[in-house]
Order: sequence, then C-alpha cells, then structure tokens
Amino acid sequence: MDPLFDRINVRDLLSGHDLSDPSTPLSAPDLRLIISRLESHSLHIKSKVRSYLLSHREDFASLFSQCNDAVFKTNEISDNVSGILSLISDRPIDVEIRKLVDEIGRTTKEAREKREMLGLLKIIVGICERLEGARSAFSDGRLRFAAEEVKELKKALRIGDEEEGEPIVYGLLRKQWADLFDEMQDLFSKFMENAVRFEQDSRTIRVKYKLCVDKMDGIELHTVMEAMDVAGILDYSLAKAADLIIKHAITPAVSYGSPAMFAEDVNQGSKGISETVLKILPSQDCKIVDVDGDAIYARVIQVIKFIFKHICFENGSWIRSFGRLTWPRISDIIISKFLSKVVPEDASKLVDFQKIVKCTSEFEFSLKEMMFISASDGKDYRLSSFSENVEVHFAFRKKTEILGKARNSLLQCDFSLPQDYTSKGPLLKNDGMAINSSNQVVDLIFSSERCVVSKAASQLMELVHQTLQDVCLSSARVALEFYHAVRDAILLYEAVIPVKLERQLDGINQVAILMYNDCLFLSQEILGLAFEYRTDFPDSIKEHAVFADMAPRFHLMAEEILQRQIRIVIFNLREAIDGADGFQNTHQMQQFESAKFSIDQAVFILEKVHIIWEPLLRPSTYKRSMCMVLESVFSRITKDILLLDDLAAEETLQLQRLIHMMLDNLSSLLKSLISAFDSNAKSEEDTSRPIDDLIPSLRKIRKLGELLDMPLKSITSAWESGELMSCGFTILELKDFIRAIFADSTLRKECIWRIENVSLY
Repeated sequence: MDPLFDRINVRDLLSGHDLSDPSTPLSAPDLRLIISRLESHSLHIKSKVRSYLLSHREDFASLFSQCNDAVFKTNEISDNVSGILSLISDRPIDVEIRKLVDEIGRTTKEAREKREMLGLLKIIVGICERLEGARSAFSDGRLRFAAEEVKELKKALRIGDEEEGEPIVYGLLRKQWADLFDEMQDLFSKFMENAVRFEQDSRTIRVKYKLCVDKMDGIELHTVMEAMDVAGILDYSLAKAADLIIKHAITPAVSYGSPAMFAEDVNQGSKGISETVLKILPSQDCKIVDVDGDAIYARVIQVIKFIFKHICFENGSWIRSFGRLTWPRISDIIISKFLSKVVPEDASKLVDFQKIVKCTSEFEFSLKEMMFISASDGKDYRLSSFSENVEVHFAFRKKTEILGKARNSLLQCDFSLPQDYTSKGPLLKNDGMAINSSNQVVDLIFSSERCVVSKAASQLMELVHQTLQDVCLSSARVALEFYHAVRDAILLYEAVIPVKLERQLDGINQVAILMYNDCLFLSQEILGLAFEYRTDFPDSIKEHAVFADMAPRFHLMAEEILQRQIRIVIFNLREAIDGADGFQNTHQMQQFESAKFSIDQAVFILEKVHIIWEPLLRPSTYKRSMCMVLESVFSRITKDILLLDDLAAEETLQLQRLIHMMLDNLSSLLKSLISAFDSNAKSEEDTSRPIDDLIPSLRKIRKLGELLDMPLKSITSAWESGELMSCGFTILELKDFIRAIFADSTLRKECIWRIENVSLY
C-alpha cells in the first residue's frame, strides 16, 4: 500500500515540456493533459485498494469483532459504575464512617479521663492520708517526722504556686494543709515558751531541756529545734524567746552607766542536764563607766554564747537563724545606748575614739566566728560601720546641735530692744555719738551705716561665724556637714520668723522694723561669708561652698517687709483723711472740727511712725520711707482741697488754718528728715537735694496755704513768673481754684486769659 500514498510529481505528468522556468504559464492543452492523467492514476489507485481489502478480509473482520467486544465491555462497566453511584447517593458511607470515628474518640476520651480521675483520686486520697498521718504524728510526739511530712506536702500541693482552673479539691487540701501548718506553728511556739522563760522575782532566764505541752511529756528541746528547722519555721518559733532575751538580758548588758552582770548555772538530773539558768545580777559598782566598750561587748558575748550553747546546741544554722532574728535590734540597742553616747563632742577627741572602733571590730569578729552574723553580708557589720564613720556622726550631732540652738534662739526671741540701747543720733560707723555696747547694734558690711537688729539675728550670725571657724579647722567630711548646718541655720530664719510674727507684721510697730533690719543685716553678712572664710576652707569644699545664692532672698524679704509697713501706714493715713469728708464746708464749726480731728489723727500716725522708724532704720532708709509716706499725705490733702468747687472767704481761712496747723505739728518730723539728710552725706543716696525736691507735694501744700488768702492778681503773677508751676500746680488746677474762690467777673476772666496765654509758651 505504500506506493499508493506516494506524492504525485507534476513534472512526471508533463515530462515532455520544459518546466525549468517556474514563471512559464501552462497552456490549456497542458492542463487537460494533466487532468486526464490524474483521473487515470486515481482509477489505478482504487483498483489497488480494492484488491488489498479483498486479500485481507479475515484480518479486517477480526479487527471489527474485537472493537465490538470492547464497546460492549465499556457499556457494562458504565452500568456498574452507575449502580455504585446510585447506592452511595442513597446511603452515604462517609457519614457513617465519620460517626463511627467520633464514637470511638469519645469512648477513648472518656476512658482516658476516667483513668486520670482515678489517678487524681488516688493522689488526693494519698495526700489526705498523709495529712492525717502528720496530724497524728504531732499528737504522738513524732515531731521531726510530722515536720518532714508537712514540708513534703507543701511541695506536693504547690503552696504558693497555685494556677487558675485547678480542681476545687486542691483548694480544700491546701486549706487543710494551712490549718495543719498553723497548728504546728502554735505547737512549736508553746514548746519554746515552755523551754525559755524569764522569772521576774529572781531575774533569771531559765532554759528547760525536757518539755511538756498538751499532754506531750518528755519532749527534748533538741528534738523541737530539729523539727522547727525541718519545717522552716525557726524564725517564727524563736521570735518570743528572742524578744525575751533582748528585753531582759541584752538591754541591761548594754546599759551605759548602770550595766548588769550575768552568771550561768547548770542543773544536772538523773538523766543528764535538765535545765540551764542565766542569772541577771546588778552591777557591784554603778559608778564605773565603760568608756572603751570592752565590758559591754563582753557581757553581750556572754549572753550570745549562752544562747549558742544551751538553746541552739552549737548548731551553726540555728544560731545563724537566731542572729538574723535578733541582730538588727541588738545592734540598734548598742548604737543608741552606747556608741552614740560616746561620740566625741570635740573634734580633738576623735583620735581617742579609735579604741572603741578597734573594740567594736573585735566584737563583730567574735560574733562572726559563732556564725551569729554573716561573714559575707556587709549589712551585718553595722557597728563597725557606725564607729568607723564617727566623724560623720560627730558632724551630724553638731549639726543637730547647731540647728537646735538656732531654732530655740529664733523661737524664744521677743524682738525687743536692748535695755542699754539709746537712740541719740543716727547709727553711723566711726561716729562716737551712736556707738552702743549692745550686740544688737551691728555694722553693715557694705554700708557706712549701722542698724539695730533683733537678738535672734545677732545670735544666729554669731553661731554661723563660730561654725564656719570650725569648718576651717575640720576634716573634709565634718566640714561639709558644718557647711550644710550653716546654710540650714540661716534659712531657719526665713522659715520660722515670718510665721511667728505674721500678726505683728500687719500693724505699725517696732517688730516689723527690727525684722527688716534683720533681713538687711543677714543679706549683707551672707555676702561677706565667702570672702571671709573661703580661703581657709578645706580644699574639697572650696568649690562647693556657696552662700551668695541666699543673700538675694533676704534682701527681697527686707524690701517686702518695709514696703508692707509703708503700705499699712499709708492705708491708715488715708482712712484718717477720709474722715475729713474732702474738707468741705470747713467754715461750719462741725465740719471744721471733723476735718481738724482727721488732720490730728494723721499727724498722730505720722508721729508714731517717726518715733518707731527714726531710731531703728538707717538714715537713708528712714529718709526714703518717710518721704514716701509724707508725699502720700500731702498730695491727698492738696488734691481734696483743689477739688472743692465753691469756697467762701471764711472757708479759705479755715483751710489755711488747717494746713498751717498740720505743718506746725509735723515740724519736728520734718526737722528729723533734714537731720537725716545731713548725717547721711556719705551714704549711697544723693542728699544734696532739698527736702522739697524729695517731697514734691510739701512745696505744693505750703504754696496752697498761701494761695488761699492771696489776691487774684498776685496769683496770676505767680503763675506768669513760673513759681506756681515749679510747685507742681497745673493750669487746670489753678483755673478751677480761681473759679472756686473768686466770683465771676471781668478781672477773673482777664486773669484766666492771661494764665492760659502764658501756658502757651
């Protein structure tokens, strides 16, 4: 059959033509020839195929039969698969399998839970039996076994390591264990109370070795100690015994000046030692004072050795437990009753204290050998730490003493003037008139003046200077404490005095002025401290010693006190002048008397201020403060009079009379200001100005007194000459004054016009 499928070559069909040129077109005859030959070739092929099929008929029949069998089997398989699918869709097997698997899982889980529950039940029953066994062991006197059981049950029940979601029964078991533990603690406490007792009558500490508690007789003290150690409750059970020994043995042993003595006694029985006794005896010579501490430490060692031998049975773990329980208190007692009392009061005696330092170190070494204190824990060496740091304790004691003196001085001071103080003349340096022997008359470092201060301030600075002198002679550690003591002592004034004198600062009195002087004095003294002492300070604190930061605080406090006094005085003066009702209708007798009373009140207040201020304040401060007060008075009276809009002739005379009367009554006060100006010629303020320049309203009120009875033309001339303007009058005040005194007339209009025109130039 292969030749039938060969490719037909057109070149063979047209073998007679030249086909070498592909671009040569075929003619119609050529195409007909090709068609004819193709038909002939097709018939030949068909004949060949038919012959091949006939010759292989059986082979093709067999092939077709096999194909038919394959199709039949395929249909049969399809029908089987359809049946299976129908069966599965009607009864799903996967669901049944899943149910079966779930049931098997539940059954397995229930079985496992039952096994676990059974195991837990066995554990619970075992714990309950052990709890009951431990309780029975306590009752039978098998204390060590019972203590071991309690300890093991604590681990089994995970006491202190509880978790959420645990079975409730565990909580119940833990409660039973806690009840048993409490019973055990109470039982051991009773044993120790029975073992260690203090007899007040004979002043004896008695230790019994055979104990009887709750029908349990003949229990050995050593057995009790072992059981308590196993249970881990030594500290709890020994607490009362420790308190008893500290109270009745350690405290008397450490008593400085009247110590106790001790004697031991052992009572032997038929079966060995039955008890030991520590007798506490009074000292045979109460006058002996143990300065070095040898005897005190020896007595304490004797008591601790008694505990080590007869209570702790020379067991290192037990005595260490007893030491942890008692040593903090014992060391505190030794420090408070002995070491703190022998701290030197003078820096020169610090060397002698080294004997006590050595003795204290040996004492703690002995305790370490007995394992009463730890060999590695530095906190147990409190006595050595205290004694070796005696410089700090000495400085702390002195600091406390310094602050106590400062506080007492401040609290006890009544801010009174010294009895021998005289106020003749101003307080100036290098001026024999005012030199006063009192310590309260002090020099101001940065001023040419003196001032009177309170006894508290004088004593405070005296204490400060004494302490700073000690700073210059002390070691670095002591000097630092003294330096802080000086700062704290100075600041005490700020903390104590303002609170103490709060009520008195609200009135006009000498207390406020003395407090002002105190603050001024302290501020200047503080500024001078560094210049005076810094070069002699120990090198370690030269850079840290600062005082200048405190000076501004006291300077500001001084100014606040003075300004507060000035405000109080001005307020009282204004209240007095308010009673004059603006000086209206003074031509009426009642109104004149009222105005006169107000003026008298103001003069009285000013004189009171004059009497208090002049002797106490520095001349410069007195001048400045009094000028402020007088300015407020004169300006207020001048303003009230100039505001009057209609004055009768008699009224002007009465007003003039009031002004003259006031100025006459204040003449001594004004003279004191002039005296202050003269005496303060070397002060920091300019005193060349006349008093009228420092109190502008004084010149104005004097001129006002003249204007009240001056003719209109004279008033106008005075304005034109500039005299009134130099006194502080304004054009508006002058015009209103003229209209109030003089009736409306051509002359008044002319004068007012002249005044207005002059003001234009």
